[in-house]
Amino acid sequence: MASFAGTERGRQTPSFFVLATPYGRSGTDYSAHVAHTVASRPVPDGQTWARSALAQLGQVRGVHRAGLALAEGGGRRLLFTASDRDNERSIEWCEVDAYEEVPLNHTVRTGEAVVGSLEDLADRYRAFTDRQVSDTKALASIPIVAAGHIQGGYALFFNTPQPFDHPQLSRLEDLGARLGAELRRLQRATTHASRFLEAEPVPHGARAATYSVAADPRAIADARHFVHRTLGAWGLDEDTIENAILCLSELVTNAVIHTDGGCELRVMLDHGVLTTTVRDRGSSVVVDPSSVTVDPLAVHGRGLQLVDAFSTRWGSELDAVGMTVWFVLEPANSPIGRAVPEPPSTR
Repeated sequence: MASFAGTERGRQTPSFFVLATPYGRSGTDYSAHVAHTVASRPVPDGQTWARSALAQLGQVRGVHRAGLALAEGGGRRLLFTASDRDNERSIEWCEVDAYEEVPLNHTVRTGEAVVGSLEDLADRYRAFTDRQVSDTKALASIPIVAAGHIQGGYALFFNTPQPFDHPQLSRLEDLGARLGAELRRLQRATTHASRFLEAEPVPHGARAATYSVAADPRAIADARHFVHRTLGAWGLDEDTIENAILCLSELVTNAVIHTDGGCELRVMLDHGVLTTTVRDRGSSVVVDPSSVTVDPLAVHGRGLQLVDAFSTRWGSELDAVGMTVWFVLEPANSPIGRAVPEPPSTR
């Protein structure tokens, strides 16, 4: 069953660098291109995690402001919040464009840290640095990592100059890993009100299509045909379609082989960014998520190596029922930032 709706190749492990060389490109402040406040959160109990994360970030010496960005399901939308927002009753999340050229967005997309004084950052992020208050002397943007995946990132705004030497960078990296592990544990204990991809919102201007895959190896070919037809109808280039089908085949095969309930897949094209999501329906074998110490994706071998090699970036979430895996491709014939024509409604 299918339904439709219309409305850099990255690393999966963090690497650190000090951005001190001129790039000649401008950026935007974190608050410049923010959509409406959104009700969605990383997980239903994400308030507790976000409050704890912001508290831990605020305890770092010299920090007067902290920001959090989470890659919720890939794509070009990030959830963002900051310590200077009105978070007394609930954490205020906003959507931001992952491809806006600001340090934290770069970190979430690539897994690279961006650190330096405002002078160091000004050549590449001039608009961003010009908007900072005079109290900010330096910034560190660090990935939040769990199970080898970039879950998001955090930004620290320092009111004193920072050395950003190896010991300090190691401590910041460890903090990102700790926050990621805490988020991963919370996700594993979460039971969603609905796990249907078809029920998830589609960003304005994006195209989305979902397909239900039966718990039968013969259904994998049907899933491939569905994606080929859909992406072809959307006008994507053949190389992107082939890469999407290659990665999708591995994920759907894993879902069908390792669970007994089949899976659901969704492809979404959001202003030049193609995100494919596969969500399995779990297994009849009851497992206590809190007792799982090794990430299930770590044992799937060659298939996920292909996904890692051919996708721009990818990630996963294990909840109390099953696994969700997504990957992102940036089509060659749809440059980032170019609007995709508004499709007719077909739902």
